[in-house]
Amino acid sequence: MLNLPNTITLTRIALVVVFTAVISLAAQHPWGYPAALIVFVLAACTDWLDGYLARRLNQVTTFGKLIDPLADKIAVSAAFIYLTAAGLCPFWVTIIIISREFLVTGLRQIAQDHGVIIPAGTSGKWKTAFQLAFCIGCLLALTWVHTPEYIPSILSPVASLCHWQGDGIANFLYQFTLWGAVILTVYSGAVYCVGARRFLKS
Repeated sequence: MLNLPNTITLTRIALVVVFTAVISLAAQHPWGYPAALIVFVLAACTDWLDGYLARRLNQVTTFGKLIDPLADKIAVSAAFIYLTAAGLCPFWVTIIIISREFLVTGLRQIAQDHGVIIPAGTSGKWKTAFQLAFCIGCLLALTWVHTPEYIPSILSPVASLCHWQGDGIANFLYQFTLWGAVILTVYSGAVYCVGARRFLKS
């Protein structure tokens, strides 16, 4: 059960703990924002890596199908809660995202009680991609605003574009990733509800 892909997934949960601890110190320590950015990017990379290795090594397990989306939910929820507190994400968006995750987790549990494992669908994967892109962009913007000296010169143009309070391209990127995450969150949640309706009826 605890193969390499599942170990990487569990590592993502551990990285979320580190991210939460580091980002909570960002206001007092200048290295907080860049460190939180790096940790979150690493966690996002493991989201792709564990799935790739599971398919490549033919090590897809029931445990992995359950814990991988759960790890995504923990990471995204932690980031959105902080970004809402920092004023970069509307409160209602975070409520929708977290509510959807609770709903889908409940539906998966009902399906599991019926002996069926519901893996993450295509819309759910796109939802996660948009959510992670929004969170990484916001963290990059926070680092750019508060500690620009920590941004490598090669990333400076990207960081400046992710200054969400700006106009033009910056605002477009903010709105695109935010609304993309919201729309896909609602849509993918509806897809799960439709797929699980036979379990709900029983």
